Amino acid sequence: MTTAHVTCPLCEATCGLEVTLDENQQVTRVQGDDQDVFSKGYICPKGASLGALHHDPDRLTAPLLKRDGEFVEVSWQEAYDEIARRLPPIIEEHGRDAVAVYAGNPGVHNIALTLYGRVLYKALGTKNFYSATSVDQMPKHYSSGTMFGDPLAIPVPDLDRTQHLLVLGANPLVSNGSLMTAPDIRGRLRGIRDRGGKIVVVDPRRTRTAAFADEHHPIRPGTDAFLLFALVNVLFEEDRVTPGRLAEHLDGLDDVRELARSFTPEAVAPRTGIAAGEIRRMARELADAENAVVYGRIGTTTQAFGTIASWLVDVLNVLTGNLDEPGGAMFPLAACQPTGNRRPFKVGRWHSRVRGYPEVVGELPVATLADEIESPGEGQVRALITVSGNPCLSTPNAGRLTQALGNLDFMISVDVYLNETSRQADVVLPGPSPLERPHFDLAFYQLSVRNVANWTPATLPSALPQEWETMLRLTGIVAGQGPEADVAALDDFVAADVARRAGLEVTHDRTGPARLVDLMLRAGPYDVTLADLEAAPHGMDFGPLKPRIPEVLCTASGRIELAPEPVVKDVPRLRDELAKPVDDGLVLIGRRHLSSNNSWMHNLAPLVRGGNRCTVQVHPADAARLGLTDGGLAAVTSRAGKLEAPVEITDEIRQGVISIPHGWGHDVDGARTRVARANPGVNSNLVADETLLDVPSGTSVLNGIPVEVAPA
Repeated sequence: MTTAHVTCPLCEATCGLEVTLDENQQVTRVQGDDQDVFSKGYICPKGASLGALHHDPDRLTAPLLKRDGEFVEVSWQEAYDEIARRLPPIIEEHGRDAVAVYAGNPGVHNIALTLYGRVLYKALGTKNFYSATSVDQMPKHYSSGTMFGDPLAIPVPDLDRTQHLLVLGANPLVSNGSLMTAPDIRGRLRGIRDRGGKIVVVDPRRTRTAAFADEHHPIRPGTDAFLLFALVNVLFEEDRVTPGRLAEHLDGLDDVRELARSFTPEAVAPRTGIAAGEIRRMARELADAENAVVYGRIGTTTQAFGTIASWLVDVLNVLTGNLDEPGGAMFPLAACQPTGNRRPFKVGRWHSRVRGYPEVVGELPVATLADEIESPGEGQVRALITVSGNPCLSTPNAGRLTQALGNLDFMISVDVYLNETSRQADVVLPGPSPLERPHFDLAFYQLSVRNVANWTPATLPSALPQEWETMLRLTGIVAGQGPEADVAALDDFVAADVARRAGLEVTHDRTGPARLVDLMLRAGPYDVTLADLEAAPHGMDFGPLKPRIPEVLCTASGRIELAPEPVVKDVPRLRDELAKPVDDGLVLIGRRHLSSNNSWMHNLAPLVRGGNRCTVQVHPADAARLGLTDGGLAAVTSRAGKLEAPVEITDEIRQGVISIPHGWGHDVDGARTRVARANPGVNSNLVADETLLDVPSGTSVLNGIPVEVAPA
């Protein structure tokens, strides 16, 4: 028996795990690492399934090439030769924008894809870059970019010191935190109570977090921006605005006062479903708390006013004096900061060809990818590379995108499974399991509620190439070096560029992600090297979050832009919506399960055991009105499409709202995921409307989708 200590790569919590292997290198047990400096032994069902993922017989172990409509296993050289034969001619004839990229969420949990994916994308040079961000969190990047100058400067709740936590559209007891890296959320929330604090949740469902909270407000979906503006209104009206030391770093305070003037509690109450008196009390308690923090997540970002809602979350933290203060919303200081110049945030450097959507953080809204494939003309997308992504499940009007992929001339998928998307590729390139590759949470330590770091070396050898090598092979092909490009030379070139931007000499004692991480650590704030982390298998703790303003700001003014022009110009759209009559039609929201992470772990039996989770949750009053019966089938229809799913009648959902989990729908031909196909569920994105977007960020509306429901 041997024991390895690893950081879990399956969600944002970055928990430390203790993995036990027998003499045959079989995983016999996975448990929490009691000595981990951050998680201290906490583990969730996802982490406990790491062994099942490693041993999953459906995980691909060789490249696949489609011949006469059927996949066959081929050598890596054959796979690269096919890519070199078919991809460069498309680029040469139709231009680089004829190739699109879709990057999925698992890539952010994979240091090789995080660091070397960007090398491939830069070499490819396409403007048609898409990712899961535009069905997830882009509004937060947009608002942070416009307020603080950096789309990655996202303040997170200082959970371990706050006295008052206001949560909107988030369910951290199930998600384990999101844009808030925090293992053992339950313990941390319990700590707020133990300190005599309060937890308030605003959510259309009585989620696990809402049930745990001291107070729950079942808001009507998509109206969080109205509520937040009303809270701002009350703070100004009652002279409770106290930015404290931030006042000297702040522009736009009077502008925000004027913008909030028409959003009184009385004006927004009919639309939000929260009484004016309750809104006033919430604002007063937020302002009067010793310290407090407002936190919004996917329910606030995947709605029609996601950018405004994301902006107002931090406006409230500023107005109450809780931004960049202990117990408030603070900026983590990661040990391994990304290298490069921090230039003021800009958007709209290019626009999508068909619908004219602006670029944000280097990408276009995935809601328009089908348009770009289907619409002929100069710049039409003719080839697609997907990297650890499953857009045929995770993007709006998924049925249309699935059909559109059939029109491509060529498609490559970098994926460990033959899933609903990769089944349509011409070439599939697999990668090693999480236990066969090193791990470092470059992204999530920059969203952590405590400054920590941990490096996990590969626990087991891999028969497959590391994914950084795959990315460099593809880079060589698109850069004109052919299928036998010198990977070592390309890696040296990448490392030299990272070293140059970090002001360091390039090293040659390591290769791949280990060398890049070491360089970034050496350029970081803690005088630490990768060797130091290797000597600390349970992680290194750099202490609680500390104030970072003004150093974190990189706006053109060097100040917090409390009323940034790109966001402010969208407020009239919200004001117009406020003046309209309240629509009493049914709307759809998503939901998440503790053992599920979007669409990418549904082939693991330990995580999908039990009954059908893909029910249509509906309030008893709505069920009676619509003639729905518990356990019976309901037909859910929108402009985009239709689905059928079992009914679950529950008073946990607000009247006028239905809920269906996202990430399911594994009932398609051609996928090789036996457990998922045996537990398919339904794809809620079949009824998500790709024409409904948050205007500034281009993020899809996945919460508050107008639908009709009837017995099937």
